[in-house]
Amino acid sequence: MTEPRDLRVSDAEREHVVSLLNKAVGRGLITLDEFTSRTDTALAAVTRADLNAVVVDLPGMVNTELRPVVPASERVELKNTMSSTSRKGRWAVPRELVIHNKLGSTDIDFTDAEIPYPVVSIELDVTAGSVKLVVPDGATVNTDALEMTMGDLSDKIGDGMGQPHFVLSGAIRGGSVAIRRKKRGLFR
Repeated sequence: MTEPRDLRVSDAEREHVVSLLNKAVGRGLITLDEFTSRTDTALAAVTRADLNAVVVDLPGMVNTELRPVVPASERVELKNTMSSTSRKGRWAVPRELVIHNKLGSTDIDFTDAEIPYPVVSIELDVTAGSVKLVVPDGATVNTDALEMTMGDLSDKIGDGMGQPHFVLSGAIRGGSVAIRRKKRGLFR
């Protein structure tokens, strides 16, 4: 298997690196002579390794944010008593998510998560706590199997044919469940 650093680069990738070098000159990170030399190297680059060598020593020019997500487990249990639990950003969603929440809050944001399954089961065991689920665009939710006792359910998504499809089950006793999409625009 070919390593990513050995992959050939396109003209667009070369031009992108040249634009990064322009920014580096503007920030005073490199001199005009270095810019000329590095630009020549970037335009002649054949592989990603060649291209990366041009910007690797420049702070803020290499994207270190995107790390691979660990593959999802089949089943994950989150336990929370009188505290808060949160999942957001890039994370691997399991096929089955079990949330035990006693007198606490659980916020799960699926919008940037890696969801390898078309259907995700979420079992809730909530006593006097709150659960907030934020689902990605196109997702659907089924709450028919939720047992509510002195609780509150706010489902702004509803059932349908989209994917991923979240199926909620379990019991809510004196607690609340809110399901919605990510708020967009100026006022979040």
